[in-house]
Amino acid sequence: MKPFEFTDDNFKAEAIESDQLVVVDFWAVWCGPCRMIAPIIEELANEYEGKVKVGKLDVDSNPNTAMTYGVRSIPTVLFLKNGEVVDKIIGAVPKAQFVEKINAKVA
Repeated sequence: MKPFEFTDDNFKAEAIESDQLVVVDFWAVWCGPCRMIAPIIEELANEYEGKVKVGKLDVDSNPNTAMTYGVRSIPTVLFLKNGEVVDKIIGAVPKAQFVEKINAKVA
């Protein structure tokens, strides 16, 4: 399963109104660290399929959502639960840090 593709148009319905934990990777094609964590985001999408909605939002194509959430540097990964940001990671970090944060929110 590929990560879900969030956009300015679908973000409210797919992320804010989701009844699952939502993990959103704010990224851009030209961003080196974003490319470093892309395989991790794909792995998380597969491993948590059905339990957590894992996706990506291209900040160049969808600037409104990035601006709404104050995303100034990428990659920024937001963790949303019940429409609220409950955690975030800025920068490229090891997969274990993502897993730790997801497991803390899903349990």
